[in-house]
Amino acid sequence: MGLYYEDFSVGDAVETPARTVTETDVVNFAGLSGDYNPLHTDAAFAAASPFGQRIAHGLLVVAFVSGLLARLSLFDGTGLAFVELRWKFLKPVFFGDTLHVRHSVLEKHDTKSTKSGTVSFQVDVLNQNSEIVQTGQRVLKLARRPAQQPQA
Repeated sequence: MGLYYEDFSVGDAVETPARTVTETDVVNFAGLSGDYNPLHTDAAFAAASPFGQRIAHGLLVVAFVSGLLARLSLFDGTGLAFVELRWKFLKPVFFGDTLHVRHSVLEKHDTKSTKSGTVSFQVDVLNQNSEIVQTGQRVLKLARRPAQQPQA
């Protein structure tokens, strides 16, 4: 089971395991999303671009954030809703880059419901050179810890 609303404190931070971006990832994402922009899929075109090579889709990296955080099981069974996302794309992500996520609690807010609260998180995606390539904030609605059942 994941962590409940009460388990998070402002300033808490975790880092995920790392993941390397592959050509297969980009090809699969292009097929899934329908985004065949030549910056992602055409090596000759991308070589003549300001990047000098193909780059990963920005939204593919956002999807990696979700998957990398899922590996920590923080929200398994307690994450109720993805409420908001504010995001910046700072640097290109190239095939072969190895990414990980630094995830920290910014704010907590009670809701009208006694069964949930919202937590705002700072999310930084770092490459193998410790450069932040994407950054943003996300807000999740999390379950509150259930009241203890009386013992029989």
